[in-house]
Amino acid sequence: MRNADRLRPVDLARTAGVSTQQIRTYEDAGVLPPATRTASGYRTFTDLHRRALLTHRTLTKGYGPVAATRIMRTVHAGDVPAALALVDAAHAALHTERTDLRAAAEALEELARAEPQPLPAPGALRVGEVAALLGVRTSALRVWEAAGLLAPGRERGTRYRTYGPADVRDARLIQTLRRGHHSLDQIRPVLEGLRREGGSEALRAAITARGEALTERTRAMLDGAGALYAYLADGS
Repeated sequence: MRNADRLRPVDLARTAGVSTQQIRTYEDAGVLPPATRTASGYRTFTDLHRRALLTHRTLTKGYGPVAATRIMRTVHAGDVPAALALVDAAHAALHTERTDLRAAAEALEELARAEPQPLPAPGALRVGEVAALLGVRTSALRVWEAAGLLAPGRERGTRYRTYGPADVRDARLIQTLRRGHHSLDQIRPVLEGLRREGGSEALRAAITARGEALTERTRAMLDGAGALYAYLADGS
């Protein structure tokens, strides 16, 4: 190898704006192919290592540092199909997240179309009273509770369930969405979002912002996949 073809750790580090220690860490982790050594034991790198480093950096923007490292390490272990399977898994996970977000948005719009119902007067209701108020069976309320969607209080001594106005509101939301054939798993993030954001408008804004973030991540993943394809095509 000609000296002009060699890159020192510091040269490689400057390429990506990282420290020389990070370059050594990347090599140890398999992000980079093994470096050659000079007679005195110093690491030397080539343009292959530079391309591997830049590929990893591009992958990281879309797939995250953990997945990007696993992908490059698997490539350098000689198992390209397994590396591509990691890429596929990341895209599948993103698709699932986007599908769940769309379901939450649809559920929120369905709630917005529902006729508003008055809350009961301040005070606690028992499970039978809530069931009668909503027109559902007490077993449905218990199923929703077992799924983690409701958390009624308990009376001291008797341990009977007690439902306050917020519990009745949540039960009505669940009932409305169940009528629209939404699963309990689809309802859960809507309820959690409403509680966290404090209202439907805030949750709608949060869903929109998350959708935009997913779109940006998709673009970054496409960039990363393209960089990986180029790296593999160049004969890594």
